[in-house]
Amino acid sequence: MKNRHIYIILTRTNTVLSNLISIIKNDEYTHASISLNKNLNTMYSFGRKYTYNPFIGCFVKENLYEGVFGFHNKLKGQVLELNATEEQYDKVVKLLDEFILNSKYLKYNYLGLINSLFNREFICEDRFLCSEFVYYILNKAGIAELNKPRNLVRPQDLLNLKSRIIFKGNLKSKKFIKKYENSFIEKYSAVGTLS
Repeated sequence: MKNRHIYIILTRTNTVLSNLISIIKNDEYTHASISLNKNLNTMYSFGRKYTYNPFIGCFVKENLYEGVFGFHNKLKGQVLELNATEEQYDKVVKLLDEFILNSKYLKYNYLGLINSLFNREFICEDRFLCSEFVYYILNKAGIAELNKPRNLVRPQDLLNLKSRIIFKGNLKSKKFIKKYENSFIEKYSAVGTLS
């Protein structure tokens, strides 16, 4: 049976919300995304709908050169590689397809964020935090079990999953780009915007 891989991307931006979470929870990473490919040209998460407006959040398709990530010349992060069976991988793809299909109905879980800061459970079926979403996908696919309410899963907690760290450091560094992103970067302009 062929092993497949799922990639979890943990990052720490310099936004007000990220700084606030880092101060309150003392976490190294404050955002989590999931990707099906090592070069991270497409990542999925919950975050800002509009780059300049932190108050409207939803299901988002991300890459390292647009949105909030696009503001940063340096982006602290870790990329985790999780093993998955063919069946688990197919389940992840199916779940992501469902999120994409229903994206206009999905919102950021602001009440879940406030409750999580006080370690209180708050689940809403159409609202997710970034790490809540990543954990939900992994859990439903049978890849991960952290034994806690999903809104209480923080990006830091995802480091406890059985995984391999394939990169730790600046996700905008030449070292990362050379190792994982060359095929992706060549398609885009020097300023990092999509055509």
